[in-house]
Amino acid sequence: MTQKQDRHPRTTVGTRLHRVRDLSTWLYRVRDLSTLGNNSINNSINRGRGITRSLLIILILSSCGSSISGNVAKPVSSTPAIFQRPNTTPALMATGNFRAYALPQTQSGIMRPALDHEGRIWFGEMGHNALAVLDPHSGQIEQMVPPHGADGIMGITVASDDSIWFAEEYANYIGHYFPDTHQFKIYMLPTITTPDPSDPHKILTLPVGPNDIVLDAHGNVWFTENNADSLAMLNVQTGIFTRYPLTPHKSVQTLYPYGITIDRAGNIWFTESALSLIGRLDPHTGTIRTFTTHNPAAPLMEIASDSKGNIWATSFDAGLLVKLVPSTGIFSYYYTPYTGNTPGGLYGLTITPNDEIWLTITGENTLARLDLLANHFLYYTIPTPGSSPFGLVVDTQHRVWFTAAGVDEIGMLQP
Repeated sequence: MTQKQDRHPRTTVGTRLHRVRDLSTWLYRVRDLSTLGNNSINNSINRGRGITRSLLIILILSSCGSSISGNVAKPVSSTPAIFQRPNTTPALMATGNFRAYALPQTQSGIMRPALDHEGRIWFGEMGHNALAVLDPHSGQIEQMVPPHGADGIMGITVASDDSIWFAEEYANYIGHYFPDTHQFKIYMLPTITTPDPSDPHKILTLPVGPNDIVLDAHGNVWFTENNADSLAMLNVQTGIFTRYPLTPHKSVQTLYPYGITIDRAGNIWFTESALSLIGRLDPHTGTIRTFTTHNPAAPLMEIASDSKGNIWATSFDAGLLVKLVPSTGIFSYYYTPYTGNTPGGLYGLTITPNDEIWLTITGENTLARLDLLANHFLYYTIPTPGSSPFGLVVDTQHRVWFTAAGVDEIGMLQP
């Protein structure tokens, strides 16, 4: 079922017009025309940036909004109101205090954040080829440039020793950063080949596209390979990768595995955005089982597990939060209300130890919490228009930290 591979030398990349999947009408079917990196060796080699490059372009285009000055508390008050629309879970407008921390530059391209044990917020800046950290106590932001980086830090997580693991999607490696010594260690991934859809006589060389990332109980690094239609695991003791293809035969950019999480039993869960399904990998046997939502119009993105073993995932273009009970295979659907003509674009998802479910509704400029007992969402509208919230995490003081990509800020909500 699996094959083991040693680390592969870094390959330079060139350019081509990349086909972008239709995530939603909100993404306007953007095509990636960007060029990054050194193309001196072979201009036919492709970077294969996948879904996340489309998202980054939208973030950069939307970054012209005004920003809040750093470290200013923003209380929010509004009259509670319920939005009722067909086939949606109601939403109650809630109040909270917001604070914003402006980043040093514009067009940062920030997506997923992670919290360390000192309460610092780590994130990648895809627009500036940087790994960055915010210290909430001082308000200072520090930026580090990863070796051989290519503006592709997407997935990020914190180990038990507060070292930082991240996926460099475009430079095609898994990175490990040690804050105490300011040292990086990188683990290069293999490349894949596929026929050029614009010229069948040419072969393109692509990165596997590591995207989301998570650590298991042994400290091993699991991640999705967006281009290679695979999952993979880095054994941190040996430095060897084990790959788990999601198709019986080699495929490239067909399934788009995206989010990844681990439940309390150690099972690896992931989303396949192309087929709108959730998959489960048993790491002991290599067995993969999939659960489909039967809703091709709702590609799934981020994924998380609660304390009861239920699996949750967001759908960007459908404005949908789904819940899967693995023991029965039954899905529950929670459509979020929206104020415009199209759904608001669910992306970020996090679940606290006491099973609070938080998410970002990017198009609505809103953070939301699902109250399961009351069967409604609580909506916290971000005071800065055009913030474009994407990733979020909740700290031990019940503060919600989020990336405000549209205005180049790290935001904080105290509900």
